[in-house]
Amino acid sequence: MRILSATFIILLLILGCGKDKQPQIPYRYVSLQLYPNSLDYISVGGYLVKDNVGDIPVGYKGIIIYRPLPDEFVVFERCCPYDPEAAGARVVVDAGGSTCTDPVCNSKFILYNGSPYEGPSPFSLMQYHTSYDGEVLQIYN
Repeated sequence: MRILSATFIILLLILGCGKDKQPQIPYRYVSLQLYPNSLDYISVGGYLVKDNVGDIPVGYKGIIIYRPLPDEFVVFERCCPYDPEAAGARVVVDAGGSTCTDPVCNSKFILYNGSPYEGPSPFSLMQYHTSYDGEVLQIYN
């Protein structure tokens, strides 16, 4: 009986490995400070796209900063998680400002939480950490 149980558990582990494994987005160090109430103004429900600061790239393919509430920010990598190495696989914010789309694979994501809602990607957008003190927004990984 123990051998049968052990065999069943091992079989489950083997069959469960590797399913829907998210492709690795190349790591890029991110440490950025913004002033969303003045210099880098972002309205509630609005967004800001940053591909670089000066000549220095931000993230792997840029970032999207979305402000759903006055004291809340979410920041996502612009690289589509479906196929990060694909040329041009960079999400762009749609006209309404609450969703974004990768024009290469046509995956669509909700900016509030980065989750996919249409297209081939089963993976959410990669999210960066944030800290906000009412004046300065810090974005980091």
